[in-house]
Amino acid sequence: MRGDDQQQSGMFSYVSLEERVPQDHPLRRIREMVDQILHGMAKDFDGLYAKTGRPSVPPERLLRGVLLQVFYSIRSERLLMEQMNYNLLFRWFVGLELDEPVWNHAVFSKNRDRLLNQEVAQEFFRRVLAQAKPHLSDEHFTVDGTLIEAWASQKSFQKKDGGDDDPGQFRGQKRSNETHESKTDPDARLYRKGNGQEAKLGYLGHVLMENRHGLIVDAMLTHADGTAERDAALLMMYRHWRKRRRQRCHGAMSVGADKAYDTRDFVETLRAMGVRPPVTQNVNRAGGSSIDGRTIRHASYQISQKKRPLIEKAFGWMKQTGGIRKTKLRGLRNVAWQFLMTAAAFNLWRLPKVQAAEV
Repeated sequence: MRGDDQQQSGMFSYVSLEERVPQDHPLRRIREMVDQILHGMAKDFDGLYAKTGRPSVPPERLLRGVLLQVFYSIRSERLLMEQMNYNLLFRWFVGLELDEPVWNHAVFSKNRDRLLNQEVAQEFFRRVLAQAKPHLSDEHFTVDGTLIEAWASQKSFQKKDGGDDDPGQFRGQKRSNETHESKTDPDARLYRKGNGQEAKLGYLGHVLMENRHGLIVDAMLTHADGTAERDAALLMMYRHWRKRRRQRCHGAMSVGADKAYDTRDFVETLRAMGVRPPVTQNVNRAGGSSIDGRTIRHASYQISQKKRPLIEKAFGWMKQTGGIRKTKLRGLRNVAWQFLMTAAAFNLWRLPKVQAAEV
């Protein structure tokens, strides 16, 4: 018998959001891990807010909302709140009841300095790594950097002294970061990732990945310049080298990288720390490659080279899904927060699959 297409809506719902979300939904395991992390950060959140006054939107809900924006490639906070108003899965993940009103999208901007900052992101990322610790390698790593396009046009890149006769018209002119800056985002730098590529305004995002499962163990964002990738790689490796020394771990360490890292200073600094550098040889560099037979003769060199493409998959996910191919935030501090939270989201997305594979 044909059912009746009734248009009258019911006044009450007797099915909770918890019951509506399938038990095998990928977000369930992620929600469990996020709740544990945020519960551990409760005291940190208490110190960010006054003891009296009107109750704010809970910081836990704001951070869950940020993760949803990354997982589902939502391009703006305004669109996130629009979808949260009618998407029951989003309401369940954030912690909103079925009839509870959503907050205004401007709340994210108002909390940019207090809550949505680099310090909170670093603590969140650290606690994500604590969840992943049983699955991490502490000996073998891969490092790489990627260009994050700034939210600024080429026409905004003008002379610092304001001496342009016709601002925005730069055809045939020589421009550099020493004489010019973006009027839209002064922290952005004009940078070319490789020979023959277009120079773009942007930042450099750097990632240190462990080679066992391809999880990100460190991430940072810097100004875009010619030495930033190698400098950031050494800084991230030094953090882990120092951490292992404090824990009295003296096993061998290695860090793989592409041929852009094949410089004498980079390789010698790693060796001085006792870290093997299975870096791709750049035989076309003036003076030749810094990687010799001491490194390439070992089987571990070939293994590291095979593991290196995993870091490109991480960058691909962060740019395509996470939405950081072209950031919509301005300023080094804000973009660094976004990059670190996206790296944490990548680990959260990967962890349930890693855990299931090892059962």
